[in-house]
Amino acid sequence: MNSFSSKVAIVTGGGSGIGQEVARQLVAQGARVVIGGRDADKLARTAAAIDATGERVRAVAGDIADPATAQRLVDEATHAFGGVDILVNNAGIFRPKPFLEVEAAEYDAFLDTILKGKFFMAQAAARAMRERGGGAIVQTGSLWAIQAIGATPSAAYSAANAGVHALTRNLAIELAPLKIRINTVAPAVVETPVYNTFMSEAQVRETLPGFNAFHPLGRNGQPADVAQAILFLASDQAAWITGTVLPVDGGVTAGRV
Repeated sequence: MNSFSSKVAIVTGGGSGIGQEVARQLVAQGARVVIGGRDADKLARTAAAIDATGERVRAVAGDIADPATAQRLVDEATHAFGGVDILVNNAGIFRPKPFLEVEAAEYDAFLDTILKGKFFMAQAAARAMRERGGGAIVQTGSLWAIQAIGATPSAAYSAANAGVHALTRNLAIELAPLKIRINTVAPAVVETPVYNTFMSEAQVRETLPGFNAFHPLGRNGQPADVAQAILFLASDQAAWITGTVLPVDGGVTAGRV
């Protein structure tokens, strides 16, 4: 039997990168999945690529910074598949910028998308999980919330993700009586389309290889590297794990080589 058979999952930021890989693997292992993101066309293409029949995947477009989007994702999962067992709280943005140049609107975007978005998405999902007798939430945090990286100044991004890490510990205590577990992965440099949001394709090809050596294991991460950790934390194999922040970072938090 597949490890996620009969499970219903919501994956935010599911149109590309880590979220897309998580959704793909969940469906391959028997789950039914609702993916969320801002771009309706991209979500539709991703859903079709994961499951051409449309029977096991649904897509809901919207801005996760709006709590109504979180509720729409839960409503779709409940209407289409009967409830919510797993939330992969993955949506986020990343755009390095020196602290002295960050404007209020940029700061708000980081906090709204990363922290507020995850907060209210977790809340909506946990209410639905309570009706199912429990569930699992896995969030995407960041190495940048654990260590500052001089090459990529990211104060607002890092502060927002530090909030995500703290949220994980607090909700682990609050949600434990409901049999809802919550954990977070903290990736280092993972080669996803997020870098194309602030660099050209040529800049991405030139810049990212330079970060391989930043990781003691000698290479940047790939979406599947993080997806495997997320799926473990979402699975029954992690039934006695909650409130953890797991670095998935090629050894960066261990030290420098």
